[in-house]
Amino acid sequence: MDPNPKRFPILSYVMSRLQSAAHKSATEDDIEAPSPASASPVEMELVERMPHLVHRDLLASMSTAISDVAQTRSVLQSLGERPDHEALDAARSHIAEIDATLTRQLDDIDGAPRSSYAERERECRAKADADKLPYNTVLKLNDMHEAYESLLKEAEERLEMIYSSTSYGYDLAKQEEKEDDGDQLNEEVIAILQEASVNCVERVKISGQQLRFLPEAFGRIRGLVSLDISNNQLEAIPDAIAGLELLQELQLSSNLLVSLPDSIGLLLNMKILDVSNNKLKALPDSISHCSSLLELNASYNELTYLPTNIGYELVNLQKLWIYLNKLRSLPASICEMRSLRLLDAHFNELHGLPYAIGKLTNLEYLNLSSNFSDLKVLPPTFGDLINLVELDVSNNQIHALPDSFGRLDSLSKLNLDQNPLVIPPIEVVNQGAEAVKLYMSKRWMDILLLEEKENNQVMESPESSIGWLTRSTSWLNNFVAGVSVSVSEYLGGGEKSYRDPCLDQQL
Repeated sequence: MDPNPKRFPILSYVMSRLQSAAHKSATEDDIEAPSPASASPVEMELVERMPHLVHRDLLASMSTAISDVAQTRSVLQSLGERPDHEALDAARSHIAEIDATLTRQLDDIDGAPRSSYAERERECRAKADADKLPYNTVLKLNDMHEAYESLLKEAEERLEMIYSSTSYGYDLAKQEEKEDDGDQLNEEVIAILQEASVNCVERVKISGQQLRFLPEAFGRIRGLVSLDISNNQLEAIPDAIAGLELLQELQLSSNLLVSLPDSIGLLLNMKILDVSNNKLKALPDSISHCSSLLELNASYNELTYLPTNIGYELVNLQKLWIYLNKLRSLPASICEMRSLRLLDAHFNELHGLPYAIGKLTNLEYLNLSSNFSDLKVLPPTFGDLINLVELDVSNNQIHALPDSFGRLDSLSKLNLDQNPLVIPPIEVVNQGAEAVKLYMSKRWMDILLLEEKENNQVMESPESSIGWLTRSTSWLNNFVAGVSVSVSEYLGGGEKSYRDPCLDQQL
């Protein structure tokens, strides 16, 4: 009836000390770890792993949290042990026999007069219910024990949460003199974790609190939808964050993070991730698994590259901020982000864009400014960005816009400042986006017309046809003569052999 110490170690420990703890005084020293003589190896290992269990206030808090378990245990103790499988099978078999007998009895009285049928049916059903009562009791007792097992599991998780939150407070208390805001931080974090151990918490905001590390207990707040721990002093995020299966928004901006855990890729429901203004050298490859992601802000870091496959799996991403980094190139997979509407990559070291950038046909805003001497050319497919509204490529080394630029019909805001542009001329650039598009469209049409004219001239020229035929005939003669000589030498061992006159004829 008592919790199994191996399956529910904390719960078993607390329940075994409920009665003795009630008779002790209120001092912390009254509750100690079990002595080697009286404690089991499991309990000794538990206290060694969780030393704060010796605190009386923690034990009292845990005792209150499992009051429902104690009450349920008392009820079940009065009802009896859980039926074994044989008893359950026998009960189900007897119930099935009783139901079969009832069915036969009802079939037998089916032809009886209507006046007596109802009374006889009630009698049969009443007798069947009375016969099934002891067997149903066995099944209900088993159901109660099953519910008790689930209750034990929930209680164990609850106690783990309470221990994590309280021990976190104890650890912070030791550093109270070193941290200016230690008391306030301690209270806020502990209050959140204790609230989460009792109620469902969906949103947590601990912003600007000088938080230096995030307790792993946060990973057990299963119902959490939004977590904002921005503007702190976090240097790492625990792997336990993967337990936040329902998390949709994670705000980590303005901390001291140098990396993200690989487990972040398990947050399959996350839609918004902000890791801006940190010290990240790279994003983990696992971030590509966050397939629900709609917005990713990784700006103002020290990124030198993006994960190679980031675009193949983040197909739902709509906004990507990667400005103020050290990116020298963008992966080709970024062209597969067909839902992307905003891409901001200014202040990097980009040498160019992927050739297939034109696949991003839903892109509306693109900022490539201030890549300075590194960005010199835009790819030919640039004109396929048919929904592009705003473009900023200022402060680069672009000499000419791509010939397809005139196809950007939706473009209304354009910044080409601080570029050594030759095509289009600076006087056209100064007239605005429409003038630039018109100039590039006309230039594109002129190029197409010129190519078509040259092709027509080549096809219509008789000299070009005769020249081609003469060159082809000469090549074929040389080829045939070479083959004849080679075969003769091979068959005749170098001696003169018969020569077919047909081979000497001019074609």
